[in-house]
Amino acid sequence: MTRTDIAVVAFAQTRHTAEDSGLSEVELLAPVITEIKERTGLTRFGFTCSGSNDYLAGAPFSFVSGLDAVGAWPPISESHVEMDGAWALYEAWVRLLHGDVDTALVYGFGKPSQGVLREIMTLQLDPYYLAPLGVDQVSLAALQARAYLERSGAKEDDLRAVAARSRAAGRDNPYALDLPEPDADEGYDVAPLRPYDIAPITDGAAAVVLAAGDRARELCERPAWIRGIDHRSEPHSPGARDLSRSEAARLAAEKAGAAGIEVAELHAQFTHEELILREALGLGDDVTVNPSGGALSANPVMAAGLIRIGEAASRIHDGSATRTLGHASSGPCLQQNLVCVLSGGD
Repeated sequence: MTRTDIAVVAFAQTRHTAEDSGLSEVELLAPVITEIKERTGLTRFGFTCSGSNDYLAGAPFSFVSGLDAVGAWPPISESHVEMDGAWALYEAWVRLLHGDVDTALVYGFGKPSQGVLREIMTLQLDPYYLAPLGVDQVSLAALQARAYLERSGAKEDDLRAVAARSRAAGRDNPYALDLPEPDADEGYDVAPLRPYDIAPITDGAAAVVLAAGDRARELCERPAWIRGIDHRSEPHSPGARDLSRSEAARLAAEKAGAAGIEVAELHAQFTHEELILREALGLGDDVTVNPSGGALSANPVMAAGLIRIGEAASRIHDGSATRTLGHASSGPCLQQNLVCVLSGGD
């Protein structure tokens, strides 16, 4: 192994909830940080990076309070991204490539139950043309779903099948929500999307530890080596791109070397997004998609993308797969896509 080989060596997450548990972000995060430290035997890390969103908490620089769960004294080398924790992992990976530190703690957390998520997500839109319209994320997703159905010839039954499989997998995952079978007679939320096509409001947190070179082998019996990672973005305006496809996801997968994948964890917050991503990433029927249940079974905002990478790494840690893929998305209609390819072999 070279000094710049970097691996996921540990992953932990909360038992996610659909309602406000009454815990603060620090109380939500603290058990996860404690667990990840116990798993690795580390109490301090060469670098720490977090992902969260101040709008969820409704307070500026709210991420600073999260450091109370980590311990910032004696002083630590720390950074933060106002994005899903998957992008914090990307920053930590780049930091480890510098070669002067060999471990990094990455975490993400969010409590969307504190506010109205649809209204909050509207604030990420173009402030001149889209945000003033007040269009919410579900309405935009419905536009994309309709475009995909019309272009591909897929039916609403195909969307329901994605929801049914995701919820069934989630019921076997102790960290996900226990959601019922999708009801075909359920009314539309925003056509063609029904409530089961939409990821549930979920509070939660997750943490990952990265380690470089021989340090990774010391900390983990079967490290999940990052063989490729890439982030690409679509044009900011949904009207400037083909909503029925995800060119950014396709390009990110190509640059990350997403071939020979056995298991893929996709950050699809709507059923049609999984179908679009499958197509963009070239995932055939031989690839197991979202065995954890994915975001449709538990979608803790600002941690769900990091969880996809953690779940993909876990398949390598337990020996059930040798090459996996974790995907994270952000923005309206799969605007931004991050792909991380993991391998268990040298």
